[in-house]
Amino acid sequence: MTVTLRILTVLLMVLFGIAAHAQTTSVRADTTIQVSSDKHRVVTNKFEDNWFVGAGAGLQFFYGDHNRQMNFGERLVPAFEFHTGKWFTPGIGTRLAINGVTNKGLTQNGSHSTGVLYDASQALYKQQFNYLNIHADVLFNFTNLFKGYRSDRFYEFSPYIGIGYMFTWEEPTSDEVSANLGLFNKFRLNDTWNLTLDLRGSMVNDRFDGELGGRKDEGMLTAAVGILYNFGRKNWNKETTTTIRIDNSEEINVLREKVNALALDNEALQAQLQRAKDTSVTDLIIDRNVLAAPILVTFPINKSTVSNEARVNLGFFAEIIKSGNPEIKYHIVGYADKGTGSKNTNIRLSRERTEAIYNVLVREFGVSTNQLEVDYKGGVSNMFYDDPRLSRAVITIAK
Repeated sequence: MTVTLRILTVLLMVLFGIAAHAQTTSVRADTTIQVSSDKHRVVTNKFEDNWFVGAGAGLQFFYGDHNRQMNFGERLVPAFEFHTGKWFTPGIGTRLAINGVTNKGLTQNGSHSTGVLYDASQALYKQQFNYLNIHADVLFNFTNLFKGYRSDRFYEFSPYIGIGYMFTWEEPTSDEVSANLGLFNKFRLNDTWNLTLDLRGSMVNDRFDGELGGRKDEGMLTAAVGILYNFGRKNWNKETTTTIRIDNSEEINVLREKVNALALDNEALQAQLQRAKDTSVTDLIIDRNVLAAPILVTFPINKSTVSNEARVNLGFFAEIIKSGNPEIKYHIVGYADKGTGSKNTNIRLSRERTEAIYNVLVREFGVSTNQLEVDYKGGVSNMFYDDPRLSRAVITIAK
């Protein structure tokens, strides 16, 4: 064995020794929590949050087969609506709504006729009938989607599209699938209450009013002013990132001392070699019973994706495992934050995080599966520094 190879061997022993020494040495960790500057990034809320219920009243008119023969003002009738829904993100929501309740128009075949003649030359009679339109809509909050989320914004507008069921129970009865398209406007009063303006068009088949007149469709145009009540959690938190800085200056100083000692040993070995007029000295035995220091990998809320930064640290960790004793086993344990999510969700998250770290070590860095054991604990209370973000983690440690 050459002198250079001997020096490298001793250096590796020192590095592994420092890794083992780090398991018992106290280090200082500083935690920094930084709010994301991306105006579109927020933390997903629980299912029971961000619900709303509302009601409104306004005016609507019915356009049918003979709407051109009747004055616009005579077709206007009161309109009422009730709805409830949920925002899944600041930009996407759904709702279930019902609106009605009366339509006015003209009829030539007597369908829903009031018996009042309107135009004798065309045999047109006034028409009136009650109806309801039950519809499910998908709302797109363009204000938040394009300008970013802000909790105190006064005005927001949300185009929506939906499908429903429109029916009348008066003879001749009719029930049809309805298509609904509209613009939902909100004016913030406080976190709980909003004023609303709902502008909507509803379309059904031409036969809905009991008379076929050659149109492709008929329906209603509605404008309703209302009130909206928000319940559950009403706002969204900005996404944050946690940075942990570890002061390992003590370990670095120890390493410097070891390297300096190695330099002196190198000079002594070269002098010994010169005296012996030989190119080799007695082989050194490498202690392979070296343990890799424990490693902590944290995850964003409700995520199990391993970041590139964590992968770099796992790569260093894997090299130490592979260079050490193959009989040493390492225990991979996943955790989730008990304060966020249900029990079943936390069990699933802690398992998926464990599997993610296991897959990186085995598939990306070639660690033997015989040296790894996996476990997951579900949701746990704050484990480090009273910070729930550090409980969304996987800890890998030698058994």
